[in-house]
Amino acid sequence: MTAPAPHHFTTFDGHRRIASGPLPDNALALRRALDSGAAGPVLVFDDSTGRSIDLDTSGTDDEIVERSAVRAAQLAAPQPAAGEGADAPEAAEPRGRGRPKLGVVSREVTLLPRHWEWLAAQPGGASVALRKLVEQARRDHAGKDRSRAASERAYHFMVAIAGDLAGFEEASRALFANDLAGFARQIADWPADVREHALRLADSSA
Repeated sequence: MTAPAPHHFTTFDGHRRIASGPLPDNALALRRALDSGAAGPVLVFDDSTGRSIDLDTSGTDDEIVERSAVRAAQLAAPQPAAGEGADAPEAAEPRGRGRPKLGVVSREVTLLPRHWEWLAAQPGGASVALRKLVEQARRDHAGKDRSRAASERAYHFMVAIAGDLAGFEEASRALFANDLAGFARQIADWPADVREHALRLADSSA
């Protein structure tokens, strides 16, 4: 199995996959399914999150393609963290001549006095020490983070499309226990397109 590429999309008409790929292709498939009176529900999923998204299918094919391309770009853009707005201040220190703009933001951090004392004693001060600690944690937990993200995107997809299928609860428990073999067994009798897509989303390999 190959993990889904970022910002790849998939459309389902009920339990049948009818499109997979860039968002404009899925938007057109959605429009045609709705126009043909599809039994539905017809849902478009962002495969990077497993969540369904709403699309405007009014107008001509060209208009649908243009709108969905813009929407795809918006979904692909990094989202600011909570409390981080467009006017968030950058680095606390003023930039010196020739100093590169690092894109850092100033944010309040609440620590105990002993933590501040330890940080202040580190080479480069608190900011440099915190950045090093965060980067080390990201490296140390990268595998677990990928596994958790894969489980969450598969679960979001399953809730939207497979919540009434036999074995859903058992499959969910196996998924979050990182028991992919058990997960595959629990969904073995699901409709083929749903089963294959759930397994694909659950794959954390890059």
